[in-house]
Amino acid sequence: MTITFQSLVADKQGDEFSLTVKNQAIEDLPEGEVLIRVHYSGVNYKDSLAGIPNGNIIRNYPMVPGIDMAGVVESSMDSRFQKGDEVIATSYEIGVSHAGGYSEYARIPADWIVPLPQGLSLKEAMILGTAGFTAGLSVKRLLENQVTPEKGKVLVTGATGGVGSFAISILQSLGFEVEASTGKDSEHEYLKQIGADQVISRTDVFDGKIKALGKQTWQAAVDPVGGEPLASVLSQIQYGGAVAVSGLTAGTKVPTAVFPFILRGVNLLGIDSVYCPMEIRRQIWAHLAADFKPDTFEPFVQQEVTLEELPDVLPDLLEGKARGRTLVKLI
Repeated sequence: MTITFQSLVADKQGDEFSLTVKNQAIEDLPEGEVLIRVHYSGVNYKDSLAGIPNGNIIRNYPMVPGIDMAGVVESSMDSRFQKGDEVIATSYEIGVSHAGGYSEYARIPADWIVPLPQGLSLKEAMILGTAGFTAGLSVKRLLENQVTPEKGKVLVTGATGGVGSFAISILQSLGFEVEASTGKDSEHEYLKQIGADQVISRTDVFDGKIKALGKQTWQAAVDPVGGEPLASVLSQIQYGGAVAVSGLTAGTKVPTAVFPFILRGVNLLGIDSVYCPMEIRRQIWAHLAADFKPDTFEPFVQQEVTLEELPDVLPDLLEGKARGRTLVKLI
């Protein structure tokens, strides 16, 4: 019997772009050792870019977007996974050049799959998604660079986004004093609810002027923003501190001087959640199921949507309307 199911498909032919829910069959899926019945996915910045004609994320059309998924193994040609296993798959080529999580079924290479760790449900794993994973990886790198609660407060930029939100929560759970930066005055209560000790304006971090060296304000920072604001953050990090950078929503050019690095020993830590080695990937998910896990996931979920509703909500991240996470329910 042929299994048919629904997927959200992005297509571009010439100047014509479409994003529609279509019926598909298993035979339409790309090759991979593991067939997954997808239960949940989420919305990330890449997914929002995949939903517009000039997003420059999708490498070939037509494509099923969605860089995250959590579900149950339907069948497997790899001995590491058996029918009925609960699994997570994020990043790599998923939703970019390999059909992704906005589908009721997905076929994924076994090397891209993480067993769902004990302590997380499939729904919780996708509330976290790539955003939570990136936040966890950022905090882990800061800890490896001797960032400790006793040395002072930690800044989180882009605080209302998925990475920023979970970074606040994780740092707070580990005993850090957290200062959250946002341009959304209406979200101060939300940021304090998830663990921020203080909330400041993004203009308090970057007022349009970049100093070669500024006041030593924070011992460290989690930055999913990049661009000129990152240069400003670097100039205000304490001696021996570190900044974990994972994003580029403010741009790709960082016009910093060399002084924070050679006069204060500041460390700039690049965070890559796409091709992160599987050994480290499993470690981070284990942390997210244990000591990095929020006490409650409810505050982080802005909305839960269906495949049919996705085209209307995908632009929210690009338009600055998103807070926390948008969860996509497929079953």
